[in-house]
Amino acid sequence: MAMEPRLSYVIGRLDHVLRRRIAEVVEPHGLTVSQYTAMSVMRSRPGISNAQLARRTLITPQSMNEVVAQLEGQKLVRRTPDPGHPRAINTDLTARGEHVLTACDTDVDALEEDLLAGLHVSEVEQLQEMLVGCVRRLGAGL
Repeated sequence: MAMEPRLSYVIGRLDHVLRRRIAEVVEPHGLTVSQYTAMSVMRSRPGISNAQLARRTLITPQSMNEVVAQLEGQKLVRRTPDPGHPRAINTDLTARGEHVLTACDTDVDALEEDLLAGLHVSEVEQLQEMLVGCVRRLGAGL
């Protein structure tokens, strides 16, 4: 017996509204959702390749090149050659980038608090575990 509405539809709607709301809270800081996500991934995974960064940010490698170029133009990231791999470029957050990202995180934290209002801490933890499990079962890493 199918649930109404379908779970995949509800998740898709949540993704849509969450991306729109994140865009609203990061825009005053001069960022797009893709830029915010890329910076968050860079912070948590130093030395990540451009291709991996693109996959984790859910955009194409070509679009990621544009995102990184924009962030570099805003002096939020810096690109330097990787001494161990002559063709590789490391992208790291600048101090300014760390500051902007921290400010965005504060606003996104407040948005997530609204999203999860009324849930007990244990329910939030269980929800996160279940969603991570769903992502992994569909073959995508976090």
